[in-house]
Amino acid sequence: MAELAAQGRQPEILFWVGCAGSFDMRAQKITASFARILLAAGIDFAILGSEESCTGDPAKRAGNEFVYQMSALANIEVLNGYGVKKIVTTCPHCFNILKNEYPELGGNYEVLHHSQLLQQLLEAGRITIEGGAFEGKTITYHDSCYLGRGNGVYEVPRAVLASLDASLVEMERNRRHAVCCGAGGGQIFKEAEKGTHEVYEERTKDITATGCDIVATPCPFCMLMFRDGVKSADKEDAIAVKDLSELIWEAMQKGSSSSA
Repeated sequence: MAELAAQGRQPEILFWVGCAGSFDMRAQKITASFARILLAAGIDFAILGSEESCTGDPAKRAGNEFVYQMSALANIEVLNGYGVKKIVTTCPHCFNILKNEYPELGGNYEVLHHSQLLQQLLEAGRITIEGGAFEGKTITYHDSCYLGRGNGVYEVPRAVLASLDASLVEMERNRRHAVCCGAGGGQIFKEAEKGTHEVYEERTKDITATGCDIVATPCPFCMLMFRDGVKSADKEDAIAVKDLSELIWEAMQKGSSSSA
């Protein structure tokens, strides 16, 4: 954004990368896949880079309102300084707080989760998939808490997955009845509480029961938890954990190689 501002340019969209997408090595692959899709679609976008800091969501969910507001106000000052109007993010936690809680502090933006933008791009024909990448594969979709129950976004991610040449199968507990991956509410940053097993192990039982080859997630935190889940279930070689953008990018690449 700083470079564009220096040129007097305003991008169509600000891509909010988020902490996981910036610093976790596995989640960085989600960031890269989505950025490549945006470039392929001809989307004029920018990132804040070193000017982006945590939204404050983990602090707020853990009960530290002071730290949250300090983080949020600092981000809002940067965003408003650049005149940002539209934001897209691959993280439902960032999506939820930017969309629903930043406005009360003066941060008013059109905020999209990347599944919503992917659907728009597919419907508009700005990205195309020819098929072949997932033929014969079975995919199940996990509803993340802050995208699903938090914001009612259930069908959009499924519509994106329906564009792939794979069989889609639902877990028994899905949509508003879906089980949390165990990372939300700041839980990913703290030690587990007393119990018989981890939350992600409980949800992994739902995943393995489908007999799927791939579990698709819309959230980097869910991805990290299920990577541990499939390992604990000794299914690491049988079930791949993929973000929606990774699946779409793989399909686009397959189509490009087929055309070539």
